[in-house]
Amino acid sequence: MAGYKDDIVMEITPQVLLKAYACGLFPMAESADDPGLFWLEPERRGILPLDGFHLPRRLRRTIRNDIYEVRVSTDFQGVIDGCSAPMPDRPKTWINTEIRRLYGELFDMGHCHTIEAWQDDQLVGGLYGVSLNGAFFGESMFTFRTDASKVCLAHLVARLIVGGYSLLDTQFVTDHLSRFGTLEITQSDYNKRLNTALQLETDFFAFPANTCGAEVLNVLDNWTDGYRR
Repeated sequence: MAGYKDDIVMEITPQVLLKAYACGLFPMAESADDPGLFWLEPERRGILPLDGFHLPRRLRRTIRNDIYEVRVSTDFQGVIDGCSAPMPDRPKTWINTEIRRLYGELFDMGHCHTIEAWQDDQLVGGLYGVSLNGAFFGESMFTFRTDASKVCLAHLVARLIVGGYSLLDTQFVTDHLSRFGTLEITQSDYNKRLNTALQLETDFFAFPANTCGAEVLNVLDNWTDGYRR
């Protein structure tokens, strides 16, 4: 994995961040208490092919039954707070003040989006990431209720399909993501896919925000290359 330390002598702007994503880089922090960022360009990259999304049977039932109300880009602060919260498998977070600032500004610009799972008017799961032409760069996800973040991931994949995207970047492959079909590819392969995706015109909101689970499953079940806009 290649990494480039940045002590933030000059403030990183959202525009610089978008250019970095377009070049295959993304930022991280050592910890929530570290004010600095460093750039990463992994030699092996995780992607979730939109035409190879694997949907477990139990999750399919949860989506169809609309256990959670799924909202789109309504509560960035709530989502990033959830992603920052300690979890049994993640006692510490890398989301620091600078990450919050940068992605909050991208959210205001329309380049950062959240998919949110709500239950009884409470935010119980979600994810956020960066949208740039035909690429979506997943950053982090969280869940406070069973399968809440997984439902958000399925809704995201369907939304990217309908919106004309070609690349869902997961950065790395984890045991959790591998269950859904995430692959690890070379940096060279990733750059080719990224360059193709950056040529596309897309619409993250082509799928209505109040789309029900049955419609999401219909898109996932019927996705073929011919469906692409």
